[in-house]
Amino acid sequence: MARKIKQVSLGQRLGRLRQEKEMSLEALANETGHSADYLGRIESDEVIPPVAVLLSLSRALEVDSGELLKNEAEAVERRTQAVKKRTDHYSYRVLTPETGHKHLKGFLVTIDPVSDLEGPGYQHEGEEFHYVLKGEVRVKVGENINDLKVGDSLHFNSNLVHKLTNTGHEPCEILVVLYTP
Repeated sequence: MARKIKQVSLGQRLGRLRQEKEMSLEALANETGHSADYLGRIESDEVIPPVAVLLSLSRALEVDSGELLKNEAEAVERRTQAVKKRTDHYSYRVLTPETGHKHLKGFLVTIDPVSDLEGPGYQHEGEEFHYVLKGEVRVKVGENINDLKVGDSLHFNSNLVHKLTNTGHEPCEILVVLYTP
């Protein structure tokens, strides 16, 4: 008889980690700059946050970002399985799921055709490297606009507000490597 493994959602993991730290939603909001309401919506699995939000949450909770991304049930059987998350206009797969507290994180990001990643943009401590595998993408870093095609790359200071837009008519795939101190 096969053993049934209970699935644990991202929101459940976030809530558990926050409670283990004896931290209120308001305290986590003050540590990350995200509203308590937004964080509550993440914990109730109403929204799936972008990678930059997960990085700020993991930093505030003093855990590896992989801890928020992994599915604990799957981890029992497949510790090195990459995780794929879907947001409104893009998906990302963690390419470095077992990095512990290392500084480099790799992701494969797929952006839907002609879509803007919503919100004011991303901003987090560290550096980013993008390499376009498929399609076309516009990466706005501060006020500077970078239009990239297959084979193009970009390295920038991720402390600056940055935003991605798929400018093509097909999904865009980007290898994204984050360095966080």
